[in-house]
Amino acid sequence: MTESDKEKVEAAAVTGVGAGFGTAGGATVGVLELAATQGTVTGFSAGVVIGLGAMAGAATFFLGYQAYRRLKKPKS
Repeated sequence: MTESDKEKVEAAAVTGVGAGFGTAGGATVGVLELAATQGTVTGFSAGVVIGLGAMAGAATFFLGYQAYRRLKKPKS
């Protein structure tokens, strides 16, 4: 496995972990949204919140990983 392949695998793993954390946060917000309102929020909108949380988590972790890689990279 080349160094480029290893970096791609690491980025995919970090993005997956971020999506998991984002989904958990989105699910929390979605459930609280459903519990707080009576009838105005549907399961669909709660699902949208969960999906947005997953995307936000994945993006946050991926960007954080990229920043970490830049800081860790030796200066030539």
